[in-house]
Formats: sequence, C-alpha cells, structure tokens
Amino acid sequence: MTDPAPYLSIAAGIRRRIMSGELAPGDRVSSTRAIVRESGVAMATATKALGVLAREGLVRAVPGVGTVVAEAAPARGLERGAPLSRAAVVAAAVRIADTEGLAGLSMRRVAAGLGTSTMALYRHVPNKAELVRLMTDVGFAEADPGRPDGDWRAQLTYSTHRLWGAYRAHPWMARAMASFSRPEPMPAAMTYTESVLRALRGTSLGAHQVMLAHLTLVAFVQGLGLAMELEGHALQDTGVSNDAWMERHGGRFAAIVKRGHYPVLTTLFEHEPFAMDLDSLFGFGLDRLLDGIAVSIRETSA
Repeated sequence: MTDPAPYLSIAAGIRRRIMSGELAPGDRVSSTRAIVRESGVAMATATKALGVLAREGLVRAVPGVGTVVAEAAPARGLERGAPLSRAAVVAAAVRIADTEGLAGLSMRRVAAGLGTSTMALYRHVPNKAELVRLMTDVGFAEADPGRPDGDWRAQLTYSTHRLWGAYRAHPWMARAMASFSRPEPMPAAMTYTESVLRALRGTSLGAHQVMLAHLTLVAFVQGLGLAMELEGHALQDTGVSNDAWMERHGGRFAAIVKRGHYPVLTTLFEHEPFAMDLDSLFGFGLDRLLDGIAVSIRETSA
C-alpha cells in the first residue's frame, strides 16, 4: 500500500487535533505559510491540505483572522439523534473517497466524519474491505442505464457512457475494482451487467461471446479510470495539470524526437501539439470496440 499524499497526511494531522478536542471551534489552525515552514512542503500542498478540511466542513476562513475550526465540527455528518445506518456509513465513506481517494479512507476516518465511534461502525459494516465493496456498488447504481431505447449499439453506447460517468464522479472506483481479485456479489453491478447482456441477447452472438463483450467494455472503462485517477493524484501532489506538465516538458520530448529515430512521432511535433484528453480517448475507443462487436455479429450471423 502506498503512503498517502503529503497534503493528505497534513490534513489528517489537523483533523485528529480537531476531533480530539485539542483544537476547539473558533481556534485558529496552522496557516499555509506555517504548514510550509513546519512540514517542509510547497505552498500548493499546504493549500490543498486546508482545502480538504474546508470541504469536509471542519475549518472555515475568517477574513482578518485566518483559518479557524468550524463550529461544532466533531458532531458533523449525522443530524442530532439520527440513527446510524449502513447507508449513512457508506455515503460518508463515498464522500471521503471522492475528496481524498481510497488512501484517505479508514474506518476511523469515517467514524470521525459521522461524529461517532469506530466501534459503532462495525455494527453496520464489518471491515474496510466490505465498506469498499458497498461503496463500489453505489457507483454502479449511479451507472444503472435502466432500459435504454434503440438497437444493441445504441444501448451499449448509452450504458458505457453511464459507467464512464460514474468513474469520473468517483475516481476511486478504478482502484477499488482493481483490488477485487475475484468477482464480488454486488447487486447494482449485476444489474448493470444484466442491462448489457440484455442489449446483446437478440444478436447472433453466443452466451460466452456476449459475456466477453461485456467484460471487454468494462475493462476498457476500468483502464481509462485508472489513468484518470493517477492524473488526479499527480495534480494534487504537484499542483501541475497535465497540459501544464506537457508544456513544461514539451521541449525535451521534441529534442529527443528530432534526433531522427522517430520519424512518425516527428510528424506530431510538426503540427498542432497532440492533446491527451481522456474523454476524447473514451469516445474514440468505445466506437472502435463497438465496431469490433458489430464485426463479430456479422460473422456469426453469416
């Protein structure tokens, strides 16, 4: 397991002080400059650390004062007197993972966000692995395409776009799915699978070919999802976007290409720079995969 990004570690340290009561509502927390000085990190990293806490509602900025602990921070997450439930635990975990990734997720972290004890969570979710399984099924529930109209291609286009949308909304889903060494029983994921199989049921493809087509489409989205998650981590860790990174290092790439060993790559640098956009790659790749499925349908119907 990789260590959390520096800004997540800094945020976790401040969060612990708030949840323990060491920092009370209204108390000032370390400024970005203080974090830079104390932790030896860049200003962008310090800013992101405070940004995480602000999004959680644990701190707020006060003009002329600085960043302070928000009022009643330890009780955040559940309304007073509201019963703790599995759905509430999973929803809180999803919110944390959406902001901090799976690296920032723990049973203790979820409990703190809900203003309850870690032991209370175990009455609803036995461990983190089960929590991640439940969270992933929430993502698939958001991808549920229902019963889209049109032929098999229109239906698969719609359902795969829905799945890509879920991965974009929850970048941690890619790592969560990769952590499952074997298929997991997830009702919403099985509902999604059923919709794909149903779309291809009336074609000439056999049962095994239909399942292979489904798994290929899921693997395609999964691969792009991992790339998206890694790019998100790179942006958070460095504060440099992919476009800014390529602009910064484009000259070095061009210098290597112009040595004459890469004549095809050279043509890219002779025209407008190639932009690596995952949404465009998704659209291009999905069309080509569906083209391939169409060829298989024609071949098996001949």
